[in-house]
Formats: sequence, structure tokens, C-alpha cells
Amino acid sequence: MTDSIIDAPIRLTQFSHGGGCGCKISPSVLREILSDTPFVSNLAEAYPNLMVGIEHGDDAAVYRLNDEQAIVATTDFFMPIVDDPFEFGRIAATNALSDVYAMGGRPLFALAIVGMPIGKLPNDIIRKILAGGESVCKQAGIPIAGGHSIDAPEPIYGLVGIGVVDPRKVKTNSGGQPGDILILGKPLGVGIFSAALKKDALSDEQYRAMIAATTQLNTPGADLSDTAGVHALTDITGFGLLGHLLEISRASKLAARVELSRLPLLPGASELAQAGHITGASLRNWESYGAEVELGAGIADWQRALLTDPQTSGGLLVSCTPESRDAVLAIFSKHGFAAAAEIGQLHAGSNVSVVA
Repeated sequence: MTDSIIDAPIRLTQFSHGGGCGCKISPSVLREILSDTPFVSNLAEAYPNLMVGIEHGDDAAVYRLNDEQAIVATTDFFMPIVDDPFEFGRIAATNALSDVYAMGGRPLFALAIVGMPIGKLPNDIIRKILAGGESVCKQAGIPIAGGHSIDAPEPIYGLVGIGVVDPRKVKTNSGGQPGDILILGKPLGVGIFSAALKKDALSDEQYRAMIAATTQLNTPGADLSDTAGVHALTDITGFGLLGHLLEISRASKLAARVELSRLPLLPGASELAQAGHITGASLRNWESYGAEVELGAGIADWQRALLTDPQTSGGLLVSCTPESRDAVLAIFSKHGFAAAAEIGQLHAGSNVSVVA
């Protein structure tokens, strides 16, 4: 990788033990932590206007205001995945707003979450991080209306995202139906690229592809909520494709089948995975939910790593009828998502299977 990308006075990634959505607590540990918490059960009974809470691991909470309006609320933050402070801010903001789009909503405004090692990280670097986040919010047509900051040992940045959605058009991960096809909006491989970046094994072209993917707002979500035949929606982040597909499978009480050969990938992701550029989070993901996944014969460990690779600001995953396939792909194309592709199908049963 050329010096034009990595030659900077300060490398943000050296300040943190992990980066991007790879910092997320593993799925199995998170389930254990939340299993006996009092706010997991009886939410719908206690708060009848709370349409979506924590029950199925959806992307955001949704609270009904009236018959035509519901509030979408989410928060997301993490440590640097790249060294460029402006790009880190852009990636973190794009990732945070994705959860609003994944519920079929449109963002209204955001609040900044800022934790920085004051005295170790220069103020101008921090300003660039905030500027990157603000640039994404401007692109989304919303303001950053406030926030909160702390002095922290590692750089942390993200947003609280507040949006609005028609309560009749909310898309959760529990709406999948037998026979639905699965369409993925962005290519996989962000975690693999970030691992290669730390070892200076990422080319300029690959770095640009990574930035382009992670800073592309998932704006198709709002249009998808208006599309007949779209039943379930989520975005692919730190638990990898299999982890987030399992959330749809469990919540919808269906099985899912993925065709490995149809997965859209960032350029060179397969070669980097074969060369061993795999994150620790990818392995933790597999240990957390691998027992619920059936891998077909001939699928190698590096291919499994593509399936469990933690995605930072990853793509939307859509469950829709075969008849709505062309309409869904047309929406992705309209919003500039050229890599969107059909990758599998839901059917009766449980768990997830992958065929080569």
C-alpha cells in the first residue's frame, strides 16, 4: 500500500484495541448478558406504542406516535477502522444512520457520541473526525443537533440517529415468509480489508473500494419500505452475514439457504482471506453461532471467514417475494448500489445452510 494512504503523523488505529463493528461484543456473550435483564420481557405489554424493542435484535427501536407516524431511534459508535480522521468520521456516521434506513425509516436528526483521549490526540484530529460525521449528515439532509463527549482512553465516535417511519410500513427482521428470496445490497469483505490494512497489505484501489462501500448511505431502505412484497429488512454489521441472517431466521421462524458463489465481494477479498487476513471478530462470530449453521461440502475455512466477516457500515439484507425481485434490485440500482445481488432464499425449517 502506498505512503499516500498510510503516511500520517498519527495513526488512529494504533489508539484502539479493535476497529469498526469488529469491536462489537460477540453474539453469544451479548445474548448471555441480556438474557435475564428486566427490560427484555413484557415490553409490548407494558408499552403498547413501542412497536419494536429489544426482543428480536432489530436494528432500531420504533415507537408509534399516531396512525401515520412512528419514531425510529438508534445509536451506534465504535473505534477507528481507518487512520484518516475525516474518513473515520464519515464511516461511523454512515454506519449509525444505516439502522434508521434498515427499519424502512428516514432520518430526521442526529446527536454525536464522542469519546477521545484528550492530550494524546490533537484537537485538530478530533475536529476532522467530527467534520467527517457532519459531512455524512449533510448528505443525508439532517443536522447534528447536539451530543455528548467524554475523555476516553481510546477514540470513540458515533451517532444517535432519530428518524420517522409510517408505522404500517416498518420493516423488522421477523417478517420473512417461506419462499422469500434474499437480496444483499453491498459487497462483503470490510473486516478482511481492515485486517489487511493494519498489515499494509491493502492496495490503493482496495482502500478506495472500502471507503466507498462504508460511506455509502443505505438510502434504499426508505423506498424498500414502500415496495410491495418486501417482508423483512436488516443491515449487515459486526455479526457478519450469517449472524444477521440468523436473526431473520430465528425471528421469522424459518430456515435460510445461502449460495456462496452468488455473494458480492469487495475486490480481492477472497485472495486476502486465503492469505490469512481475517479478524478475531470473525472467529468469535463463528464460535458464537456456528452450531446453527450447516456448511456444504468443500467450503474452506477462508470461505467461512467471508460469511462471518464483521461488516462496518455493511449493506441492507432484504427478504422479499420472488415477484418483487426486479423492483427491489431496481431500487438498489437507482440509489447507486451496483453490487446488489440475490444470494439465497427462506424456507420452512430452522437454522441456516450454505452451499458452494
